Amino acid sequence: MNAENSMILTGDLPQRSGVLGGGRMGAGIAHALLISGSSVVVVERDEASAQAAFERVSQSVDKSIERAVVSESKNELMQRFSVSTDYEQFSETGLVIEAVPEIWELKVASLQAVERVLDTQAVLASNTSSLSVSGLAKELSRPEKFLGLHFFNPVPASTLIEVVIGEQTDKALIEASRGWVQALSKTAVVVNDAPGFASSRLGVAIALEAMRMVEEGVASAEDIDNAMVLGYKHPTGPLKTTDIVGLDVRLGIAQYLHETLGERFAPPQILKDLVAEGKLGRKSGQGFYSW
Repeated sequence: MNAENSMILTGDLPQRSGVLGGGRMGAGIAHALLISGSSVVVVERDEASAQAAFERVSQSVDKSIERAVVSESKNELMQRFSVSTDYEQFSETGLVIEAVPEIWELKVASLQAVERVLDTQAVLASNTSSLSVSGLAKELSRPEKFLGLHFFNPVPASTLIEVVIGEQTDKALIEASRGWVQALSKTAVVVNDAPGFASSRLGVAIALEAMRMVEEGVASAEDIDNAMVLGYKHPTGPLKTTDIVGLDVRLGIAQYLHETLGERFAPPQILKDLVAEGKLGRKSGQGFYSW
């Protein structure tokens, strides 16, 4: 047993952490761990993806240095960061956070591959925004060492992490995870596993209704968003947030919630049409807004 891994239940970040998947979310999570003092390895599916992850984290570090939110130099920070295509790089980590796309089969296969190389006392977490943490845990050998750590996009600017407790999650991980979140200079919201948790369920419900209003010609996307920003003090409206998250991501969550919670989460035709047309929001340049 790695002695360090038995210590992370105190709430201290492990000296070495891992992230599976180095896309926008994975790179953001890696950056948060890195600037909070942990050495971090990101594992990706191929060399090109690994290099792209390295560049994303490097750019995020540059921005943190520009904003003077870190005291270490870039050289000091990047000496504690690495990328790889080899899962064995996770063998010395105390915590690994999976951040691959929201596809059930991919999540399960990825989590199982990570678990096989982890120390038996290490903790494995998923960044899933809606999939069942308890269901994923049933596919693992050590479900008690598994939980959800749902980060928000963009990770550097967001102050929230949703801690999702599965049916078999070791209760000691609840307080430990609060400590990890605090070490990342963020705030934890602890929820029991349920479809969509708290944040995705509420966020998607509002967004789907806003889409129906556009579909019905009630108001423009801009005016609907302004109503929520000015009237309810949301930082961005539900439709612009959908563009930022990705319409394909929102569609996937809505479909899952529709299957598990019923008709109130049925995705509107306008959402399905935009995704079919490749209008995925900010990442494609067009969604409910032009970017």
